Amino acid sequence: MSLREHALSLFRSAVATVRPAPMLKRAMKLQGDGCPQLLVKGQAFPVKRDLYLVGFGKAVLGMAAAAEEILGDHLVQGIINVPLGIQESLQRAGMQEMLLKPHSKIQVIEGAKNNLPDPEALKGTAAIQELAEGLTADDLLLVLISGGGSALLPAPIPPILLEEKEKLTKMLASRGAAIQELNIVRKTLSLLKGGGLARLAYPARVVSLILSDVIGDPLDIIASGPTAASSHSVQDCLRILAKYNLLHNLPKSVETVLSCSPTKPTALEDYSHVCNIIIGSNTLALDEAKRQAEGLGYAALILSTAICGEVGHIATLYCQLIRLVCLSFAGLGEGPLSDEVRGNLLQLAAELEIPGLNLAEFLQALQRLGPERPVCILAGGETTVQLQGTGKGGRNQELALRVGLGLHRAQATEGSSPPGRCEIIFLSGGTDGQDGPTEAAGAFCSPELVDEALQEGLDAEAFLSNNDSYTFFSQFQGGRHLLVTGLTGTNVMDIQAILIRATERS
Repeated sequence: MSLREHALSLFRSAVATVRPAPMLKRAMKLQGDGCPQLLVKGQAFPVKRDLYLVGFGKAVLGMAAAAEEILGDHLVQGIINVPLGIQESLQRAGMQEMLLKPHSKIQVIEGAKNNLPDPEALKGTAAIQELAEGLTADDLLLVLISGGGSALLPAPIPPILLEEKEKLTKMLASRGAAIQELNIVRKTLSLLKGGGLARLAYPARVVSLILSDVIGDPLDIIASGPTAASSHSVQDCLRILAKYNLLHNLPKSVETVLSCSPTKPTALEDYSHVCNIIIGSNTLALDEAKRQAEGLGYAALILSTAICGEVGHIATLYCQLIRLVCLSFAGLGEGPLSDEVRGNLLQLAAELEIPGLNLAEFLQALQRLGPERPVCILAGGETTVQLQGTGKGGRNQELALRVGLGLHRAQATEGSSPPGRCEIIFLSGGTDGQDGPTEAAGAFCSPELVDEALQEGLDAEAFLSNNDSYTFFSQFQGGRHLLVTGLTGTNVMDIQAILIRATERS
């Protein structure tokens, strides 16, 4: 198999392990008939009376289908909010296993067009709220949560209207508020976010199964934490509004809600009836890819599950790592050139501040591998793109093209690792199967890509300056470097794979 085929195989196995059905079946089962128990990752929850289900997010339809199969007749009723058009898309893709069976007890409401809260999402949220409020101490509520859940669970605290809340968050965004700041304001003005759903469901037992699409898997951030205690208070919200000069420009309804909000976060003991369990994440997907890579004969290492930052900087990080491995394969793992590359990498890592990344430790592990086996470096997370142009693409395709350009420049620079000693492939893909507004999940690249594209009259730099990576990959070699998987029905951010093996010296 070629390196490209290996990379594709690793990506597919990583995604397969976090697909809703296998993921849920690994995490959850129902045991016993007389006095049944719901077992979730070794924890037991007695089903005393009725079992209900609610859910919201991009991957929740497939999760709900698998959950209903496991729960059988014990499930009394369910309501899920899912993205507009998802049932038709999955039907078209032939992914029947992610659709509910006819006569399902679960009601499906589609909304949040373009991942924005809308009246349909509001309608679904009202139905979920009504179900939660009607539960008793003997009921069990199973909550399914995945990325995209925030837009699918909009319920402003009355008298705030959805349009007023949206207008306020847009004003904050336009003034440069960070995503964390936006989420704090959203949670403060929401009925179900920031632990609101769990509070409404009390005294019922609440068990949340969560598919994380957020770096570090923070429970109060994924889908704005509807079943997790919020660590923020109304004071935090007021500070943010003051910071962006919006305190004196608020709708009357928002002023009313803020003046009546508790000044301290809800106490943790108020969530003793709740159990939040992460059942799928980028970490899980990368661990599976690592196992597969080792099975294919690679010395495999995971760099990080929290890769974040601007694509240009992340591309430089990957290019320098590749250069270091190639120097090792050329017998130059020790010496001034390798020391220079290591120094560059450590400086770059310090600037990027990737959460939890200990690059010095990773480089030591890389150094111990030796040149005997091909190397596989895996990473995951979510990069950002600063839009300069009007082209079409996504962060994964842009990252792949930037790595291709970086490798081309490194080979053209005197003193870089000797060409012809290493075969290299780089892959970056979104686990949901979509990268930006395109049908591609991401793209592959190699050091030869830029030169081969120039022979076809395609200038990689010109396409990058217009953020037009998708057009580049579509036109280059008939689109064979695009990663096209179709909708996957899951989402645990992005995955990158670097595969390197030594070639025979000429």
